[in-house]
Amino acid sequence: MDYYLIGAKLGHSYSKIIHERIGLYKYDLKEIAEEDLEEFFLKKEFKGLNVTIPYKEKVLKYLDEIDDKAKAIGCVNTIVNDNGVLKGYNTDYDGLKALIQQSGLDFTGKKVLILGNGGTAKTARAVLADLGASDILTVSRSGSNGTINYSEANLMHKDAYYIVNTTPVGMYPNVKDCPAIFFDDFKMLFGVTDVIYNPPVTEFVSKAKKLKIFANNGLYMLVKQAVRASELFTGIKQDDSLTDEIFKELSDSLSK
Repeated sequence: MDYYLIGAKLGHSYSKIIHERIGLYKYDLKEIAEEDLEEFFLKKEFKGLNVTIPYKEKVLKYLDEIDDKAKAIGCVNTIVNDNGVLKGYNTDYDGLKALIQQSGLDFTGKKVLILGNGGTAKTARAVLADLGASDILTVSRSGSNGTINYSEANLMHKDAYYIVNTTPVGMYPNVKDCPAIFFDDFKMLFGVTDVIYNPPVTEFVSKAKKLKIFANNGLYMLVKQAVRASELFTGIKQDDSLTDEIFKELSDSLSK
């Protein structure tokens, strides 16, 4: 096998389905324990990788080159083995930007909250800054290292315009879990995004929709970043319609 998604636990992933639909190479899921990462990268027995939780930051030390955008963000989710030279990219940026833009909202000068402080949170911060948000706050359980905690978010930042959940809280199989944000108190909240795509409707998304708040999940992001990753793997540019086609097919199959 030449191309993989690597992560700690991958039972929730649709990446194999998406890359097989793209149809240009064989692709598989590969769960790797953190203590085995170094040996895996030393062997370089792959042509390309996607990287997910919890390794998007941890893989940086194994790379020979890092794309400027990925370097600025501080995490990588796509790696290309170019004749033994490992090059890192962040195609999550492309996916998340496209997903958030679907909201049709104007972020200029707005306050946004990002739940979580991992690699995807860093990507979300870059995307929202580029979309014009001026006040971007990261929310974590501890409230340390430049973040605020959930109590502070709920009590002091009820004027948030948008909230992005980048945590795995609510992801399959723990589908009843939900980040501790009290939507009823956020009277200026116009939209939310949950990067989780399995289940299609998380508790986070469900609670927002019940209050008539725009809400979307992470499936479109997943497809878009995969198509962009395939372009880096193969050098073959894909039409934008491919993302929409795969997204619709996958959405339809999941709703049955």
